[in-house]
Amino acid sequence: MWHWLRSALRSLRGSPAAAPHGGGGRPPAAMERAVVRCVPSEPKLSLRFVLPDGSARHMQRDQAEPLGRALARIATNAAKGHGKAGKKSKKARAEGGAEGEAAVPAVRLFSRDGAAVAEEVPNAAAWQDGAVLHIGDARYRVERNPPALTELSLPRSLLAGFPVCPKVSAEFAAPQHCLFRWFREQGPAGGGEAAGEAWVETAAAERVFTPSNALVGLRLKLRCTPGDGEQRYGPAREVESSSPVEAGPGACTFDARHLYTKKVCGHGSVRAVSYNILADAYAQTEFSRTVLYPYCPPYALEIDYRQNLLKKELAGYSADLICLQEVDKSVFVDSLAPALDAFGLEGLFRIKEKQHEGLATFYRRDKFSLLSQHDIAFSEALISEPLHKELSEQLAKYPLVQEKVVQRSSVLQVSVLQSTTDPSRKLCVANTHLYWHPKGGNIRLIQSAVAMSHIKHVACDLYPSIPVIFCGDFNSTPSSGTYSFISSGGIAEDHKDWISNGEEERCSMSLSHPFKLLSACGEPAYTNYVGGFHGCLDYIFIDRNALEVEQVIPLPSHEEITTHQALPSVSHPSDHIALICDLKWK
Repeated sequence: MWHWLRSALRSLRGSPAAAPHGGGGRPPAAMERAVVRCVPSEPKLSLRFVLPDGSARHMQRDQAEPLGRALARIATNAAKGHGKAGKKSKKARAEGGAEGEAAVPAVRLFSRDGAAVAEEVPNAAAWQDGAVLHIGDARYRVERNPPALTELSLPRSLLAGFPVCPKVSAEFAAPQHCLFRWFREQGPAGGGEAAGEAWVETAAAERVFTPSNALVGLRLKLRCTPGDGEQRYGPAREVESSSPVEAGPGACTFDARHLYTKKVCGHGSVRAVSYNILADAYAQTEFSRTVLYPYCPPYALEIDYRQNLLKKELAGYSADLICLQEVDKSVFVDSLAPALDAFGLEGLFRIKEKQHEGLATFYRRDKFSLLSQHDIAFSEALISEPLHKELSEQLAKYPLVQEKVVQRSSVLQVSVLQSTTDPSRKLCVANTHLYWHPKGGNIRLIQSAVAMSHIKHVACDLYPSIPVIFCGDFNSTPSSGTYSFISSGGIAEDHKDWISNGEEERCSMSLSHPFKLLSACGEPAYTNYVGGFHGCLDYIFIDRNALEVEQVIPLPSHEEITTHQALPSVSHPSDHIALICDLKWK
């Protein structure tokens, strides 16, 4: 198969071609390439080609400029190149030619059907794919916007048994249409004269590669050829891993859960995941290492190590919706988005105000399309949006609480999705991470009220009667006012959480919302398990009028969670546990 593909790529890059009709002269032995990059949103196009003397040319021309001017410039460049070559030629001087002088070659452009392109045609319309450029006797096949890689990189940490997901960015191409070839070192670096120099191709030809235990100690190399899905391929690029494959941790807490999620569920169902993945910004502090997670080896708190576990865990859930909290921006861009893209998931990111981490929502591309996004920052929305005017006026009676609410950086991510197979089925997917402080129950109630009002605006006003799925780390146990408010539809002004931080910060008000929401995964004993605390803080709330639970994927056993005392650990990447459930429309 690879021999066939290599042959096809060679033919695309430079196969023999007859001269176009009216082109005159004898056909060249092989066509050179003239690569044109022309994007409508940019004023100029670029043209790259190599002259017969071997000098490369890169030109920028206005897209609206007449072709004749561009051809004249090419002719001048070609003459200069020939003149410079002539300066070095003793034979040319001996024949009496003026030093540095050269005849200006004839330069013309022919369309792919052989007709000469008129010189008054604008550049943007003239330089079409498959056209042939003549520069004297030389012939160049025009490749307009050919597939090209703009970035290709591998993760810094590679573990045996864990998927290696390259970051692939391309122009005029898509990762799913690229060709991938994986190689391993012949032997470990430093293990002999030839070690680390020769590469052996592996059997894998997929975008994601999972190294076996046999590759521990060896580095990997990836060769990627960009493609556009229309049998056009660009030049390949290679990247080598910066470090060798290391041994994995063995059994992980999510291995047994994957037995329930081997396949994507059918189009009538939705598998949803909610997971606080522990931001690197919080895992790498001295306080985290010595006070919060002293039982976790420092290497297992490193983001590169945890990302290996996290990518394997999330990919194995075969989810349709994934709502993540505490997502570092760099982790989303460089790790999670490329990895989950390879497994068919599109990602959306919303950073917290004045923070380096935020929320991410992923949805399965072949089941959903994105209709709209309606993200907000709680503090900003409360102050500036008319929707929350009544709540804002009530809160103004309690300036101490108001100040704390406004200072918080918490955000709400809201995405409206539409089924790709049944356009009548839409979902309002909300994702949040509420204020963390144990005494901040009153703050979380206000944040929840803003969230429910905003979700009501989206799911009742903008898209009437669409079902709601509300995921997140609510930092609230089932006995809290926030949980009661969201699940019951209201909260009384005398609830104990209004004085969660003492009488001086009392904030009493009656709140309500119109939804009938159910915690799809119930009330587990805990979703957060660290040395000094364990409790249920995370939920997937669903619209019980429109959705029902098909199955809840069991959480890891207490024995699995406590194998290494608490979370995170060498076998679990976060201090929280993912919630997973299969839902279906009623």
